[in-house]
Parts: sequence; C-alpha cells; structure tokens
Amino acid sequence: MTTRPPRSLRAAAIGAATAACLTVGLDAASAHVSVTPEGTDEGGYTQLTFKVPSESKTATTTTVKVDLPTATPFTSVRVKPVPGWTARIAKGTLPQPVTVDGATVTEAPLSVTWTANDVQSQLTEDQYQTFSLSVGRLPKAGTAVLLPAAQTYSDGSVRNWDDPVVEGQGEPQDPAPVFTTTAASTTQHGHASAPAAETAVVPAASVTAGASVPALTWVAFAAGLFGLAAGVAALLRAGRIRKG
Repeated sequence: MTTRPPRSLRAAAIGAATAACLTVGLDAASAHVSVTPEGTDEGGYTQLTFKVPSESKTATTTTVKVDLPTATPFTSVRVKPVPGWTARIAKGTLPQPVTVDGATVTEAPLSVTWTANDVQSQLTEDQYQTFSLSVGRLPKAGTAVLLPAAQTYSDGSVRNWDDPVVEGQGEPQDPAPVFTTTAASTTQHGHASAPAAETAVVPAASVTAGASVPALTWVAFAAGLFGLAAGVAALLRAGRIRKG
C-alpha cells in the first residue's frame, strides 16, 4: 500500500514550486539597471528614476555611474538626495558644439555618480536602490536617449550596462537604460514645464523604458499557473478516491 504525504504538505510543496517559477521569471526581467522617465515630452523637463539591483553573491554595490547624452545634452541636471549615498555631477566639454534653443552649447553635464557613504549603505545581492534625476530639456520627439551605466562592486569588479537596445531584436546581455522622447503635450499651451522645486518619486519599472517584458517572464508565469492547476486537480482526485 502506497502511503501518501499529508494533504497540507502536498499543497505547500505545490505552492512553493509555483512561487519559484514566478520568482525566476520576475528576476530575469528585473536583473539589470533600468530607467523610468516621469515624462517624455519633447522640449520638456522630466524626472528619470534608475533602478539598480545588486547581483554579486560575494561583493556589494558601492558606486553607480550614469553617462549623460552628449549629442543631445541636458542643459539642466539636478540630483534627488538618497540617504547613505553621495552624488556628484561631472560637467565638461562636449565632443562637438550643439545648438539648444537657438544657443550654441559647448559644455554640459556629462555624468552623474552615486557613491555609498559606508558599508551599511552598500547594496547586497538581495537589495536594490533607486536614484533619481531631474533633467531637461528633452530632445526632439523620436529620439532614443541612451544612458549607459557602470555598476562598481566592493571587490573592484565593474558591470557595464551599455549595450544599445535595438528595436525588433532581442534584449542584449547588458542593456543600457534608454527611453524615447515623444511629441510635446498640448496641455502646457505649447510650453515645456520647468522642473519643480520638489519632485515626487516615481516607482521604478522592472524593465527598461520602451522595451517589452522579456518572454521568459510570461513563460515562467504560465508554468507557475499550470503547476498550481495540476496540483489542485491532484488533490481533488485524491479526495474522490478516498471517499469511494
């Protein structure tokens, strides 16, 4: 006679398996540096929120650097303070002069670097942090604003998130944060809005702006639901057999 494990134990096992499937899918979709813009209007100002997960099992994230565009530079960059981290905006000469709002611009902010102030603020493998900037003005509609990031760990290793995301192709191994500008909104009477004194924190998305969720997430989600349905069916069959 075959001994069945208690129903509660079988149900727990099924639930754990389902959760594991879903977790694998979600981790695959969020395990890279991504950016979420609050707005994308041409000529406007926006808040950019970067979500930075830490992946190393042996080291902690100590520094995050984001390179700003030089072909379509931001003339205004402000940093939102993050407790436990120090931010530095590096300004410099552009590779080529650029015309912005009818004026020739030769210098602009080139990068922003966040550094953890102490060991307690560094990110372990099961943590993430969000870093926000207020930037403007945004370039013309349809411009892909690439924001390569470099993530430095406590053991000296550096993970560069700088691969361009090409529309119609699969996501690269180390995708750079990117978003695409859109036509100016008419709600501002044709004028771009200036950055506010206080900017609300925008929840960071788990995927790069403008990119679709990788198919792996949906596959894992479907697999988890299938496993849950199979487990419930098995429990119902077992109940009918015992009653018979």
